[in-house]
Amino acid sequence: MHVAGQDAHPLIVIVGSTGTGKSALSLDVAENLASRGQPCEIVNADAMQLYRGMDVGTAKLPVAERRGIPHRMLDTLEVTDEATVSNYQRDAREVISDILERGATPILVGGSGLYVSSVVYDFRFPGTDPALRARLEAELTATGPGSMYARLKAVDPEAAARIGSSNGRRLVRALEVVELTGAPHIAVLPADPVYWRPTVTLGLRVPREDLTPRLDARVEGMWADGIVAEAEGLLAVGLERGITASRAIGYAQALGELHGTLTRAEAIESTQQLTRRYARRQVSWFKRYPTLWIDADAPDRLEQALVHIRRGAPDPVPTVPVA
Repeated sequence: MHVAGQDAHPLIVIVGSTGTGKSALSLDVAENLASRGQPCEIVNADAMQLYRGMDVGTAKLPVAERRGIPHRMLDTLEVTDEATVSNYQRDAREVISDILERGATPILVGGSGLYVSSVVYDFRFPGTDPALRARLEAELTATGPGSMYARLKAVDPEAAARIGSSNGRRLVRALEVVELTGAPHIAVLPADPVYWRPTVTLGLRVPREDLTPRLDARVEGMWADGIVAEAEGLLAVGLERGITASRAIGYAQALGELHGTLTRAEAIESTQQLTRRYARRQVSWFKRYPTLWIDADAPDRLEQALVHIRRGAPDPVPTVPVA
């Protein structure tokens, strides 16, 4: 395995699609290791949980439910800020390095595949061009993501298939990279993946026939728990001005309900459809990782995870690109 450096404690990574219980497993692992004298800190790798005030729609763990375990990379952005993978990579790696230097074990947890990969693997990010980005953003506003998707599919079909037809922000970024570099968007990952640090990856999985109703119920729970009121409160601090935050699944639909362009039933149904689609992309992404896959509802899932961690064998280099 190629790694950029060696540490006494490997980076533990917990991945999986939305609704599989990653946060709960991370708490259980951290608690168990701490009871054996190995302190742990959890590092968020969910892009939308970076936003301060976006709690209900991101299933962000309240402080009271974090069991006293430090959580990092939560609430680091205002809703008017743009979340970028390159900034996240820089900040998350600084946090993880700090955790390791203090003798603790970092547990990276999340379902945002590119964000996880940017930390785990030796990603290199092309720069940005403000004028080009502004032009592409204007085109997105004028024509919608479908048109951008068609353009990307023509020049970089792999990136188009990976991003999908509804994620306007990522479509814009992919087109920007293509125009800036003349290379496919996938080229940000070296052909021979290199680990940033020794890494042990755990994945939680749920059969699709069980995951779908779980996700639908989760969305209904978001509305019951007040995502519309939360979105309304965030309007005062600029939610609609946020390029990333305003388009987040659930929040965009909650704003539609507030503005009367969607009924509550339509907002919920749209969010359910987008959540199911997003979960399918997550499953596809994380399948490429060298991962110990654990059934999310297995009664011994913690024991399986701990055995894998105690074995101490870092993940092998993936045999296919992860981006």
